Amino acid sequence: MPDFVGAVDQGTTSTRFMVFDHGGHEIARHQLEHEQILPRPGWVEHNPVEIWERTSAVLQTAMNRFGIGPADLAALGITNQRETAVVWDRRTGRPYYNAIVWQDTRTDRIASALDETEAGQIIRQKAGLPPATYFSGGKIQWILDNVDGVRAAADRGEAIFGTIDTWLLWNLTGGVDGGVHITDVTNASRTMLMNLETLDWDDELLSFFGVPRRMLPEIRPSSAPDLHGHTTTHGPLGGVVPLSGDVGDQQAAMLGQVCLTAGEAKNTYGTGNFLLLNTGEKLVRSHNGLLTTVCYKFGDQKPVYALEGSIAVTGSAVQWLRDQLGIIQGASQSESLAAEVEDNGGVYFVPAFSGLFAPYWRSDARGAIVGLSRFNNNAHIARATLEAICYQSRDVVDAMYKDSGVPLEVLKVDGGVTANNLCMQIQADILGVPVSRPVVAETTALGAAYAAGLAVGFWQSLDELRENWNESRRWHPQWNDSERESGYAGWQKAVKRTLDWVEIH
Repeated sequence: MPDFVGAVDQGTTSTRFMVFDHGGHEIARHQLEHEQILPRPGWVEHNPVEIWERTSAVLQTAMNRFGIGPADLAALGITNQRETAVVWDRRTGRPYYNAIVWQDTRTDRIASALDETEAGQIIRQKAGLPPATYFSGGKIQWILDNVDGVRAAADRGEAIFGTIDTWLLWNLTGGVDGGVHITDVTNASRTMLMNLETLDWDDELLSFFGVPRRMLPEIRPSSAPDLHGHTTTHGPLGGVVPLSGDVGDQQAAMLGQVCLTAGEAKNTYGTGNFLLLNTGEKLVRSHNGLLTTVCYKFGDQKPVYALEGSIAVTGSAVQWLRDQLGIIQGASQSESLAAEVEDNGGVYFVPAFSGLFAPYWRSDARGAIVGLSRFNNNAHIARATLEAICYQSRDVVDAMYKDSGVPLEVLKVDGGVTANNLCMQIQADILGVPVSRPVVAETTALGAAYAAGLAVGFWQSLDELRENWNESRRWHPQWNDSERESGYAGWQKAVKRTLDWVEIH
């Protein structure tokens, strides 16, 4: 058995390749950003060809830099930004249009029209999701309806759809020269097109969006030895590495955090925040604005489900401070700037750039900074940005408790924002529970590696994964109950100011 397992983590702003040993330790990594294409307000796109080129580059660079060959990898796993939609020509490999990113809101009218009819409730019941711009189904419909020739090509079987995992797997296995057209249950569960009980595309759901079934990839488990065959001999890994793991990024983080038992939860801090609660083999339907989703499926075993609270803008709000406002030079500077003040100075920032996701699901909302006076400065805005990350997470934690009845005792956290120690302290203060960060903070890539390695016997059991998990740091609440509730009341007032900003017909 080779010594390592590799993982491609294709995220919203960058692509990274990481290599792990049996102990779950990072051996190698390389990462590259890709362009964020913003053609209109509310529209967010990526170039799928650029993403594939970046993926090839990070694979080759990491392997070369650290002296690792394809024969050293027991398996390769893929994890990805989940709802981002690509439609391409299976004959040429060329996308018909840019990838429409999960943050994009151009499909708000499609979603709101469905939600006003019986279709909205059917989508909730069958797919576990509310009709929303977030998910892939409306994005496919938009491309079919607005890009010349795509619907006719889809009817001929030439235009095919995939989330980013499908796009990468198709290219890794040969592309136009025999590439496999597949996805896994976790990614399929984010389209509004898959039935959570049958784990297959649902004809009634497809009819709501006018999506031909032949466009769609085959749905497979998240982890299986024969999941996707091997990398192509012409690709960056030379045709010898089994592709045995495929799992959406937030479900991958659940694996990386070893939240493998019903009742365990984690929060990933990336471009957005994603808090998931493992509900085991029980399919729990939310009544408080959360999503019901597939957590993972190992081979022929029964699927494991989760409740999820998805927040659109958290880490990307810090990026906005850097790129659009220019008040910081790098993400790490947000911590030092925010630390210059003791509190938010009465300022709240609700970064509803793409509307509000869980638990509100309001595509009519837009971002707002409220409570400003001449007293306030850049440091207060930086502090309010960090608090916004944490208050949005509290919104989800409260909804999760209402749905599950299980109080949160400790929050496991991961992702890039967890390097911001001040932000994690604020999170503990706002929630009133300890916050725990693992030694390996990039649990998304680690989870993809676990899915791939389990399938080929690199790891023999889930207990081996649990033994790999170690705590790096824990933050304890410092606010009293009065401070906590006063701060949250201000947040709730600020959220109300963002609503009904965009008219949707």
